[in-house]
Amino acid sequence: MSAQESVRQVVIIGSGPAGFTAAIYAARATLEPLVLGGVYWGGQLVLTSDVENYPGYPDGVLGPDMMAELRTQAERFGAEVRTIDVTRVDFRERPFVLETDEGTVRANSVIIATGASAKRMEAAGEEAMFGRGVSTCATCDGWFYRDKPIAVVGGGDSALEEALFLTRFASHITVIHRRDALRASKVLQQRAFANPKIDFRWNTVVEKVLGDERVEGLQLRDTVTGAESELPLAGVFVAVGHQPNTALFAGQIDLDAAGYIARQDGETTATNIPGVFAAGDVRDHRYRQAITAAGDGCKAAMDAERWLEAQGVAEPNLMGEIYDMPVVSS
Repeated sequence: MSAQESVRQVVIIGSGPAGFTAAIYAARATLEPLVLGGVYWGGQLVLTSDVENYPGYPDGVLGPDMMAELRTQAERFGAEVRTIDVTRVDFRERPFVLETDEGTVRANSVIIATGASAKRMEAAGEEAMFGRGVSTCATCDGWFYRDKPIAVVGGGDSALEEALFLTRFASHITVIHRRDALRASKVLQQRAFANPKIDFRWNTVVEKVLGDERVEGLQLRDTVTGAESELPLAGVFVAVGHQPNTALFAGQIDLDAAGYIARQDGETTATNIPGVFAAGDVRDHRYRQAITAAGDGCKAAMDAERWLEAQGVAEPNLMGEIYDMPVVSS
């Protein structure tokens, strides 16, 4: 990469469903987007085995395969993808400056699609079993545990929401919490306590995830007595929170109290910096689904294109407002 490279119209930071969808739309709008996808490109879905709730895959699809297909689709329309990390950004003036492992990139507009990372238990065996019985998404993976015993780790709203959702599938759910009281709302607590499929292990932490090919159980430790025990089960859902990947932008992009990129209004993907947009889990702490992230990526690309046109640095889109309408030659 040359430090003297020309200014790009759109640079997308991140390569999950939001990033690649933004790239597809921006490329079809002839903006020649550059995707800085990171060394470990593909987002959270590359850590997921089967994806069965994304439209268009009636038989399901492996997470890494899905991301490879999204990348291929983006590149087909002219997006350039570089698997390098962004190390510093400067949004004080345009063109914006992005420092990477391989040099400097300048851009008239930027789409931030860096996502959020699920916090982990930091237990032995957890990483090795991720996607093989360890999950952070009940909506994504709950179906695989029909009539099987599972656990949910956490004590907040997310943990109880996951547990209650999983009662549709699992035979039994054990909620494991490191304290003796939940942080979740009273309404959720009442629902969980009243559900015969759910019980609780108080003052307990997970020391180790057990199993060879797939999760077979958990090794637990009582934080009061120190006693250890084993809990046989088929899967464990970690619900101890998410961490938005926004450290790179702190001090320049407005963040909310939880560290997510703050929404400037309810309709667009704009940030507090004109010309910088945000899409996907980096600004969404409610849904966190591949399909909602992809929708955000679409919106961010359209917002960026219209903003560039308003600044006079991009030609109006010759394909018209309806992006999905085929161009018919006369």
